[in-house]
Amino acid sequence: MDHGDAASIAELLDERRCLLEVSCRMLDRPGEAESVVEETCRRWYGLPEGTRRRITAPRSWLTNTAGGIRLGRNTPPGRAACVPDDVVGTAPDTLADIVAGTRPECAEHAGPARRRLRMRPSCPATPEEHDALARAVREACVSEDAELLVSLFRPDATAFFDGGGKVRALIGPVHGSRQVAHILLTLLGRRPHTAVLTTHPVNGRTGLVAHYHHQVAAVISLDIADHHIALVRVVLNPDKLRSWNRPSSLAGPPSTPR
Repeated sequence: MDHGDAASIAELLDERRCLLEVSCRMLDRPGEAESVVEETCRRWYGLPEGTRRRITAPRSWLTNTAGGIRLGRNTPPGRAACVPDDVVGTAPDTLADIVAGTRPECAEHAGPARRRLRMRPSCPATPEEHDALARAVREACVSEDAELLVSLFRPDATAFFDGGGKVRALIGPVHGSRQVAHILLTLLGRRPHTAVLTTHPVNGRTGLVAHYHHQVAAVISLDIADHHIALVRVVLNPDKLRSWNRPSSLAGPPSTPR
């Protein structure tokens, strides 16, 4: 699988905010902006992988698509929608011909993967070992130490990403210690204007929480086998993170929604 469209949390969330702003223009019902963003993401995921790979400016593609959807909903029957200059950038090759597709929800495969992991003969991790490995992952991501991060994963480690069709997360699982490490460093690496990464209880074990602009932007759970991390699940879906961003959650966020 090609991971060339991997992006940082800062880029993904800034992109989503831009789409919401574009979608809010000219719409009589502010709540409809979210549905425009969802439709835009469905069209993105409906593209063949090769087509997505050839799009060098995803934000421009998404912005133009959202603008077209927005105008289409506001254009009276019998009149053609005209995309104004404020949403014109690098347009899709065939904006009008894109058919909305169903985004593969790779997070739904994490459950079976965990069951296979539990069935595999392995040495279970103690809470102390789990905590130490989670903290080591955080340290490797913050220091951008790729080799250290790779060493923490099993060679057959797998990562799943749940964007809920509302964030341009990867749409398939990532396999292999080096590939998983690369994606996590891209998503969480320390760069200007990116996320702040902390350890926090997730589903009863130590996981990672990424904050961006004082909001929880991602929650990461880790499964361990034979003293290494075997399974990573990254939740980026804004709906599933809503409870983490309530004021009362500051004292103790809930477990990651399944």
